[in-house]
Amino acid sequence: MSSSRQNPPLIQRNALAPGLLAAIALFLSPLFADGLGATIIRFVVAILALIVAWFAAQAKQWWWTVVFVAVAVVWNPVYPFEFSGGWWIAAQIVGAVLFLLAGALIKTERPQ
Repeated sequence: MSSSRQNPPLIQRNALAPGLLAAIALFLSPLFADGLGATIIRFVVAILALIVAWFAAQAKQWWWTVVFVAVAVVWNPVYPFEFSGGWWIAAQIVGAVLFLLAGALIKTERPQ
């Protein structure tokens, strides 16, 4: 007698690793408020935001794509916006939470 149970679809979370790395960078960013450290944080966050946006587009979750393109623009190191103060620290925390949420929620079905 053979079993006719079907295996549940396997999912993968491609945005989890870049989301975690970006969240770590954003949580550490208040330590590097000025200078080279701030520029490096901007590069890391902007690049990882574009990577997460790409994975969101592949998963057909367009709302995350729009969010992370906006994150890449705000944290862009080429033409940086000169944000500072409490609002900027709050924005970094919100950005880190967004990266964590996207890493957990953006998922695609793994081909078998």
